[in-house]
Amino acid sequence: MDGATVPDGAASPEVRVAVADDQAVVRMGLRALLERAPGMEYVGEAADGAAALALIRRTRPDVLLLDIRMPGMDGLAVLRAIADDPELRATRIVVVTTFAVDEYVFAALQAGASGFLLKDSAPEELVNAVRVVAAGEALLSPAITKKVIGMFGRHGAEPVEGLETLTPRERELVAWVATGRSNEEIAKELVISPDTVRTHVSRAMLKLRARDRAQLVVFAMRAGLGV
Repeated sequence: MDGATVPDGAASPEVRVAVADDQAVVRMGLRALLERAPGMEYVGEAADGAAALALIRRTRPDVLLLDIRMPGMDGLAVLRAIADDPELRATRIVVVTTFAVDEYVFAALQAGASGFLLKDSAPEELVNAVRVVAAGEALLSPAITKKVIGMFGRHGAEPVEGLETLTPRERELVAWVATGRSNEEIAKELVISPDTVRTHVSRAMLKLRARDRAQLVVFAMRAGLGV
């Protein structure tokens, strides 16, 4: 993860977290970390995709830390099942992976992942990542977004419903969001206030019906928006 932080002024409410990973040692480590973290409630874990879906339906966590490579029903299938079920869409998904960028990143973003985290991330990075995603932010570093933009670029621009309703300023800021930069970083580049960025990005999300910032990034990439 590349230095993502909880948005300015954000509180640290109780965040319900679940883990899905086929490696028992990974689940044990994440459980020990999250159970000690202030403001976190560890609600359960699963060793495969089918069990992960059952866990989400039973506990309704705010955030699920999800491994992609699991036996049987893998993480991508879990992501798609969550996206297809209106009752489960409130759960934000952070893909926990061994590699910063691999062939699954592109598919996972399209399927609804809110971000990515390396399994060897520092404990404080992991806890902060959970809070960032629970607050509706995307956990996408510029390095990851650059690679993903390249993947989308090979497919060419696609129609995105609602794109024509964006103002020129909103289109510009959506393009900046797709670079993986935070509101504060975008504001510094454009010499405007973070609140102005936040307002335009929020309006764009409403118009495009983006569930979170990560989905807004996907829409921007699909539409071929870039800075």
